[in-house]
Amino acid sequence: MRHLLYAAGLLLCPAVAPAQQTAPATLPLADAIAIAREHNPTYRQAANNRAPAAWAVRGAFSSLLLPSVTASGGMSYAGPGEQTFLSSSFSQSISTVSSYYSLGLNWELSGSTLSQPGLQKAQQHATEADINGAARALETAVTQQYLSVLQARENAGVARKQVERNEEFLKLAHARFDVGQATLIDVRQAQVARGQAQVGLLRAQTLVNVEKLRLFEQLGVTPPVDVEAVQLTDTFSVRAPHWQLNELLAIAEDQNPSLKALRARERAAAWGARAATSSYAPSVSLSAGWSGFTQQFTDVDPLILSGQAAAAGQVAACETNDSIRAGVGLARLGCTGFQWNPSVDEGALRARNSVFPFEFTRQPFQARLSVTLPLFTNFSRTQQVSEARARHRDLEESVRARGLAVQTEVSQAFLTLQATYTAVAIQDTNRAAAAEQLQLATERYRVGSGTFFELLDAQVAALRAEYDFVNAVYDYHKTLATLEAAVGRSLR
Repeated sequence: MRHLLYAAGLLLCPAVAPAQQTAPATLPLADAIAIAREHNPTYRQAANNRAPAAWAVRGAFSSLLLPSVTASGGMSYAGPGEQTFLSSSFSQSISTVSSYYSLGLNWELSGSTLSQPGLQKAQQHATEADINGAARALETAVTQQYLSVLQARENAGVARKQVERNEEFLKLAHARFDVGQATLIDVRQAQVARGQAQVGLLRAQTLVNVEKLRLFEQLGVTPPVDVEAVQLTDTFSVRAPHWQLNELLAIAEDQNPSLKALRARERAAAWGARAATSSYAPSVSLSAGWSGFTQQFTDVDPLILSGQAAAAGQVAACETNDSIRAGVGLARLGCTGFQWNPSVDEGALRARNSVFPFEFTRQPFQARLSVTLPLFTNFSRTQQVSEARARHRDLEESVRARGLAVQTEVSQAFLTLQATYTAVAIQDTNRAAAAEQLQLATERYRVGSGTFFELLDAQVAALRAEYDFVNAVYDYHKTLATLEAAVGRSLR
């Protein structure tokens, strides 16, 4: 939770600082890395791939064990008119409205569905490896930029000491000039040296703020308006490298993030080749479906008239039949059953027509089992298998190439680390010697044994030695961070 509080403080700093004049915020490296994991856009883009990969695994297992379910429904309208299909004509004088529903299940078992769980699982592992690699790269970038801020801050401290020294030199030159032991040239030289030191300090302080802005960019948060108020609290000590190169190479072989990601991609490609090869196997599919429909005339009066006409025709035929039966001496059957009854027959006709939209007529249940064996597909399967195997072989070569590159990176960073550690000791000795030289030159000038130009030369040498020492120290720390990135874990 602490890094969330830091993030909130940094985001609210522009609004709070002008009103309350609060103490400067502090930012340890661990909290900076935690904030970057929460807000850095590049890392978040990589982390966003985790959920789709997990759903792909679930979908692969679901397709293997469960059928897919499809439901559909709709409504339609057909106006009166005539339609011709081939040599037959169909006509309707009344418009109709209709609706339908359909529920289908489909399940398929093939080489592709059998290989999909393994393939998607391998791709999920590759996605996780990519995310871990992005996290490690982010940690390295934040650490490097954190060190850059500290380095700029140390250089600003050296520039500040230089301004203080030049202030003392200017006072000394004035004092010697006042007693007639120095010329006005010495005073002007001291004034110029002080001005140059002040400009150098201004540039160094500006660089500190610029490096802080770049750090906030790495963190993925908006920097506060008063960026100087943010203080970096971590310190780093220079220690002799105690690791063995063989040990570091073994660790990198197992933990380097980019190498692990490539290996995961290579395993996923191997599964892809198996999935492509499985297309030669037969597939079994099972489907089942339920459906229903309604059809209703928009105007029932023509149907009633047609029913009345049909009933009248049946009554006439019945009466003719009865008269014939009576003529041959048979009993009459009676025609009351054929007569149109408005209250009964018309109501039944209206009830049978009033089915839209949900009084469905169910269709018979349908089920189908089919087995498919592709025999010849114009070499498309052969091409797919060949492409999948080529991708697998390409990734195998990429893994091998990346392994060689990791060995080079680790060895180079290790050798550079040893050199920078030695350089720190040398630059520390140089700094001490330059400081002693400057002290001697100052004393010589104070007693009149040396010139102001000698003092300036000693001052330049001391300044260069201090800058070189600071840069050597942070070159060591940055090289160690590079080595940690190549190895794949922290070595501190």
